[in-house]
Amino acid sequence: MPEICAVVLAAGEGQRLRPLTAGLPKALCPVGNVPLLDLALARVAALGLPTAVNAAYLADRIVAHVGDRAHLSVEPAPLGTSGGVARLRSWIDGRAVLIGNADAYLADPHQSPGKDIAAMLDGWSGETARLLTKPVPAGGTGGFSGRRFAGFSLLPWRRVRDLPDGHGELVRTAWRPAEAAGELELVPYDGAYIDTGTPADYLRANLHAANGHTLIDPTAEITGPVSDSVIGPHARVHGRATRVVLWAGAEIPAGEHLIDAIRAPGGLTVQVPR
Repeated sequence: MPEICAVVLAAGEGQRLRPLTAGLPKALCPVGNVPLLDLALARVAALGLPTAVNAAYLADRIVAHVGDRAHLSVEPAPLGTSGGVARLRSWIDGRAVLIGNADAYLADPHQSPGKDIAAMLDGWSGETARLLTKPVPAGGTGGFSGRRFAGFSLLPWRRVRDLPDGHGELVRTAWRPAEAAGELELVPYDGAYIDTGTPADYLRANLHAANGHTLIDPTAEITGPVSDSVIGPHARVHGRATRVVLWAGAEIPAGEHLIDAIRAPGGLTVQVPR
């Protein structure tokens, strides 16, 4: 097997999550009280891979958060999944690369993070492209041979070497060309996968992380009833929370029953229709 590194893509603006991402990069939005980016970094760290992270939107927040845990690539503007990897070509330097989307929520109750995607590397020839996949939902369209991308891909160096510079997406520059050449392998993922790009899916990922219970940070102040929710550090619940994500420092005041919503500090609230 060739030498492999990892790239975690964290440059996106998260437009579908606005206004939540107006001041916080999507990659730093917490799921189960852990930033999405940290979940991805822990997964590739468990595989022992040297790792790079790209940043563009609110890049200073990403850079400060990552620190010395990974090589950092700061883009002047988001370059898409393909452009972000192409910009890291000199760092990748002939290696194959495991690429993860920071906004992908993965959870397998039977495998620890890292081991749950180890099949991406197992038995790999070093020549094909691989995608982590789930079945396309009933009635769904697109995907690859009835399966859809689930957050991680693996590319040999020759496909990284040939990525065009500038903005682009891997589905067009790498995955579809590999499929056309008969060089795309679809690796099944047995756990849950949620693309957290919309408020509804972001809330769903948090409730999945809570596993039918409530996650409450030890520093939170709780004086009211809370059910099926995720309550962040130094958050305050004096009213009532049902199926809620309460970010660090946010509050539900006495007399309010917040249902099916995400709330950030300052009272910023996004309701999620059931």
